[in-house]
Amino acid sequence: MKALLTALVTAGALVGSGLADAQPVRLAAAPDIPVSAVRADLDQLQSIASANGGNRAHGRPGYLASVNWVKSKLDAAGFTTRVQSFSRNGATGYNLIADWPGGDTDDVLMLGGHLDSVSAGPGINDNGTGSASILEVALAVRSSGFQPRRHLRFAWWGAEELGLVGSTHYVNSLSTTDRSRIKTYLNFDMTGSPNPGYFVYSASGQPSGSLRVQQVLQQYFSSIGVQSELTSVGGRSDHAAFARAGIPVGGTFTGAEGIKTSAQAQKWGGQAGVAYDRCYHRSCDTTANVNATALDRNADAIASALWTLAG
Repeated sequence: MKALLTALVTAGALVGSGLADAQPVRLAAAPDIPVSAVRADLDQLQSIASANGGNRAHGRPGYLASVNWVKSKLDAAGFTTRVQSFSRNGATGYNLIADWPGGDTDDVLMLGGHLDSVSAGPGINDNGTGSASILEVALAVRSSGFQPRRHLRFAWWGAEELGLVGSTHYVNSLSTTDRSRIKTYLNFDMTGSPNPGYFVYSASGQPSGSLRVQQVLQQYFSSIGVQSELTSVGGRSDHAAFARAGIPVGGTFTGAEGIKTSAQAQKWGGQAGVAYDRCYHRSCDTTANVNATALDRNADAIASALWTLAG
């Protein structure tokens, strides 16, 4: 997750905004996403980094190897994939876009997260966790036989760590018509922090329609007995390019360099006074730097949101 901004995390951020009391929503029945499958994907991303200088950063061979590996899984499952290239800092970057055939192509539901790491380490929590979870949810669409009303599109962004470069390039490259077809974008960046929080992107200040996404994600966590908090992530991750284009956005986040409070530790467990992710942007962001429970809950939250919002 890009470190240019510090996330504001507060349970009461929406008090007085008119959005504080999210209304209950009816969640669609979604398949369970096996955390073992997500962790196997993280093992693969770790292996790719280890074989390519210890990272999966923009312009480094580990990043392109990551793109090619994810693409191969999606191609085998019947997705229509394309790799979009762009340039940054004298190097070529890549976005991977995958469309599931069918659904109303004038009503696109899009899910994404960044696939690149920083150069300091393999980036397994940031953002192998979101990337692997989105991949397994996409594969579950195939294996379940789900036939959504809306058209489904998935994305793995490049060069997020350099300033949301890949996602911004994608949105800016769209024609006005194609941009208008994307009705909702969900972003998942850092979903398995080792000292996790359970944060849902706040709809406050976001395009009209974002509240629906917020409510769906809040309701999912409520349904499994987990209290979530709202977070205002601002321009910190790849949803920002979509929000600037007026597209409703939402997502989940388990925390980065911020410090878990005593109240949060009482609510969620873990250690108060310690960062959600002590290995944020460091070489120790390996497969050992992931909380399996948070990873599992967030993967299932992603599936629940997709099944509910896809119609």
